[in-house]
Amino acid sequence: MEGKFLPVSKADMESRGWDRLDFIMISGDAYVDHPSFGTAIIGRYLEAHGFRVGMISQPDWRDLNQFKRLGKPALGFLITGGNIDSMVNHYTVAKKRRKKDVYSPGGRGGLRPDRAVIVYSQKAKEAYKKVPVILGGLEAGLRRMAHYDYWGNKVRRSILLDAKADLLVYGMGERQVIEIAEALKSGLSIKDITYIKGTVYQCSQVDDIYEAEKLPSYDDIIASKELFAKSYMTQYKNTDSVTAVTLIEPYRHTFVAQNPPADPLSTTELDSVYRLPYMKTYHPMYEKEGGVPAIKEIKHSLVSSRGCFGGCSFCALNFHQGRTVQTRSIASIIEEAEAMIEDADFKGYIHDVGGPTANFRKRACQKQIKHGVCRDKQCLFPRPCQNLEIDHSDYLDLLRKLRSLKGVKKVFIRSGIRYDYLLYDQNEDFFEELCRHHISGQLKVAPEHIAPPVLEKMGKPGHEIYKKFARKYETINKKNQMNQYLVPYFMSSHPGSDLNAAIQLAEYIRDIGYMPEQVQDFYPTPGTLSTCMYYTELDPRTMKRVYIPGSLHEKAMQRALIQYRNPKNHELVYDALKKAGRDDLIGYGKKCLIKPRNKQKTIIYKKTRPPRDDFPTKKKRTLR
Repeated sequence: MEGKFLPVSKADMESRGWDRLDFIMISGDAYVDHPSFGTAIIGRYLEAHGFRVGMISQPDWRDLNQFKRLGKPALGFLITGGNIDSMVNHYTVAKKRRKKDVYSPGGRGGLRPDRAVIVYSQKAKEAYKKVPVILGGLEAGLRRMAHYDYWGNKVRRSILLDAKADLLVYGMGERQVIEIAEALKSGLSIKDITYIKGTVYQCSQVDDIYEAEKLPSYDDIIASKELFAKSYMTQYKNTDSVTAVTLIEPYRHTFVAQNPPADPLSTTELDSVYRLPYMKTYHPMYEKEGGVPAIKEIKHSLVSSRGCFGGCSFCALNFHQGRTVQTRSIASIIEEAEAMIEDADFKGYIHDVGGPTANFRKRACQKQIKHGVCRDKQCLFPRPCQNLEIDHSDYLDLLRKLRSLKGVKKVFIRSGIRYDYLLYDQNEDFFEELCRHHISGQLKVAPEHIAPPVLEKMGKPGHEIYKKFARKYETINKKNQMNQYLVPYFMSSHPGSDLNAAIQLAEYIRDIGYMPEQVQDFYPTPGTLSTCMYYTELDPRTMKRVYIPGSLHEKAMQRALIQYRNPKNHELVYDALKKAGRDDLIGYGKKCLIKPRNKQKTIIYKKTRPPRDDFPTKKKRTLR
């Protein structure tokens, strides 16, 4: 129904003439009816297919009546932790409680429980025992099989078992949820819905499952890190809809079966998803609390693609959206932009046009259409595949058309740019126009590190590629007489990074005269290759040992080294340099990172612009 939010109360249902809903969605996020929120997409998609859907957002999990406020659904509960994993939402990498939550009204924290999917699922079962419970979203999808849990420092079972749910949907979910809905509507029992791609189910015997591969049992992988790594790698190679097979994980008295991933959406299908009648904002019930902060950056942004073939080890996209890039048509994006321009809050600035990687607007190669993505080979790492098609022409055409729209002053690109892919493009038109039109003073990119052993574990290109990119960026800006800067993001404590590698990165930062304002400390979240390395101390690709900065103190030291100029980090940096035997970096020389203990002068640094290239810039400082 155009012009209305999905029902959140009995009164909303009555206004539509509904006495019962087919599905009730329960989410850890506030209700934001925007296609950047998975709950909005799934809710609207079901609605477009004729199903009655209601929303229960951030229910008080201590009050069972909260789960009954829309009545008993005819077909089932759809449960998600929200756009972000509830444990990541609640805790920093140092396992300290966060105070804010941008996905909650007023940015307040504490409105969802830890392990929200498990809690909500169990409460829904308690409220209506015989109603099917179906899990989905990032939190459920990345925990679909046994997984390492950083917060409890142990291997947990499939979330399907702990949540006592009936079915789990992984991936983006549009195909699966309609197939499930139609099966339930036809009278099929939830226990018999075991055939849908992109789903995980529990079963008591597996002899009749066709072409399945059995993983090590849960008992085996908690007893052996080597078996955990091998099991993970089998799953990692089975994330493509063309090549994957059904995977079976045995438990003592049951099995968990994962069907192959759902097929990617075609451009026409993806366009239809974004053409649904979203309200493009948060529900008005949050207005009195100041709204939902997460809407700020996404309200005037445009999603152009899904999927990523970048292959970064610390990213879970391989397990969630997959490596096959799916794109919306230019016409669909322009249509959404034209509607955005009419919004009273639009000031002429499109904040972003992108996806997981902004400059991926096509499949990596044409072979993927028939044969799927390669199981044992990456597209860009350690070097670009000979079949990789490097082409920015479609993305450039889209950006040019957006820039030409009446009412648009500037089109920014704030999604990640894969700088190596950009550099490999022999046609420099996109690079030129990126610098001239789509950044505002600075471009943020993510080399992540400079030490070869660390970059290899990250699945990132060598540092020489970044330096070449930086020089090219500087050349283009000078040619166009633009004073723009390059802001590199770095990650600390990634598997493979010992103190020597962290110090090597700190010295590089010293040499380019740059102090990062933001540092990403590696966070071992479910579903990533890096998390498997962190837990097992093995690289599952080779089964060779990997150095792991495991203690919170060492992680703090590596993070502090990247921001060594901050006086608050002096003791941590001092400890790190002493432990590594790098006393040469403690002193008053130009190459020293810090002054000796109790002898350093208090130095207040003026805020400096980030470096424009890979060459040293003069430090600006005042002494007090």
